[in-house]
Amino acid sequence: FTSVKNELLPSHPLELSEKNASITSNFQLNQDKTNFATLRNIQGLHAPLKLQMEFRAVKQVQRLPFLHSSNIALDTLRGNDESIGFEDILNDPSQSEAMGEPHMMVEYKLGLL
Repeated sequence: FTSVKNELLPSHPLELSEKNASITSNFQLNQDKTNFATLRNIQGLHAPLKLQMEFRAVKQVQRLPFLHSSNIALDTLRGNDESIGFEDILNDPSQSEAMGEPHMMVEYKLGLL
């Protein structure tokens, strides 16, 4: 009985984060917000704005459409480049190294097909 459980036990702050379908992106978003708030309190308004600008610039840099991009620059900015996580060991099958026809993929990306 979830309704009775919610009335009896207080909910944990991480419960909302765990219930969402995209746990990692929600966790990363909350972590980024916390880091930006800390930077703003310590260094002023310019620090989180500069970091957000760098995040946007790094997200725009991609490999060719037929090659998977690891986003190593974004991981480096976030400080995740030296940590080993689940996705490093057992990666998503959709991000496998299976390569398609390069010419067709580039033409599709450019809207020529």
